[in-house]
This record gives sequence, C-alpha cells and structure tokens, in this order.
Amino acid sequence: MSKNDGFLSIFKLGLILSLYAAISCAVLALVNNVTAPKIEANQKEKIDSSMKEFFPSQGLTFESISDYPASSDTSIKIESVILAKKDGKITGGAAQVSGPTYDRGTIFVGLNADGSVAGLKFLKLSDSPGFGLKANDPTFKLASGKTFAQQFEGKNAAEGFITNETFDAISGATITSNGIANLLTEGSNSLLKIFKENADE
Repeated sequence: MSKNDGFLSIFKLGLILSLYAAISCAVLALVNNVTAPKIEANQKEKIDSSMKEFFPSQGLTFESISDYPASSDTSIKIESVILAKKDGKITGGAAQVSGPTYDRGTIFVGLNADGSVAGLKFLKLSDSPGFGLKANDPTFKLASGKTFAQQFEGKNAAEGFITNETFDAISGATITSNGIANLLTEGSNSLLKIFKENADE
C-alpha cells in the first residue's frame, strides 16, 4: 500500500466517524426536543400536586416569587420559591432546591409559617440503586415505620437537619442522607428568612 493509499484510508475512516458523530448528536438533540417539554410538564404537575398536599387548607392561593434569599452554599441552588397565602397573608411556602447528594438531587420542601416542615418531595435523585435511592422509594421504611421523606414532616426547621440526631439516616447511604440534609437546610433557611421579613412588616 502506498503512502497516498494509507492517507486516503485514514481520511475515509475519519470522515465516517465524523458522520456517525454528527448523526448521533442530531438524534440526541431531536430526542431532547421531544422529551424536554414532557419532562418539564411532569415536573410542574408534581410541584402543583405537592403544594396542594403540603397546604391542603381551603381558600389558599399559591404565588411564585423571584426575589428570594439564595443558598449560602455555592454548590446548592435554590431554583424556585412558591408561597402559600390566605387573604394576602403568608401561611407557608415551598422551595425547589438542587445540589450534590451522593450524585445529585432536586427536592421540593414545604414549610408552614411557624417553621414546621409541611412536606418533602423528590423531583430528581440519581444516587445508587439499593442505597441512596431508598430516600425516594415509597416502599422503603425506616425503623419508625415512615419513609425517609415522611420523617421530616412536622419537624422544626430552625433546629436544623443533623444526620442521626434530628433525623434518621439511611443505613449504608450516609452521604446521600447528608446531602439531602444540606438541601433541606438551604431551602428551609431561605423560606424562614422570607417568613421573618414578612412578619416584621
């Protein structure tokens, strides 16, 4: 084989690989364009149903706000805040919070105006199956008989979320438990500041 033939063969191979890569990218983009709106719609539906579950009282209105305290931890992001109001007065609120767990998670935590936890929902969790994912498994129960999320209901957020002190960690998934506690802390702190600011008005 001559040098020219060898160069031509390598060039053809490179061209074929580039073509495959371009096709793969186009397919992924198409799939994303088709699935992204559906995922977003499912997320919104889950948030709406969670708000009604957290705050079941009649006569409430739910208001999304854009001006809310950011997370003090740069690795954690508060993505949205929705307030529950009755006759213009805040009765509670919920925050969507994302950040590192064992991998990554996005939670939706609700607080009543007195600082007690109204509920916790997982919007996303990509931790290890059989370990960290137990946090989002409705069939997994702690020694108390509650799911991981249920144990937070009614807790005073101002007392903090301290693994195996103020809440029970998942056995074999301490990193996930700590990560979720950090998300809860940042989301709750933002909501508590909002409640305090409005109480002082």
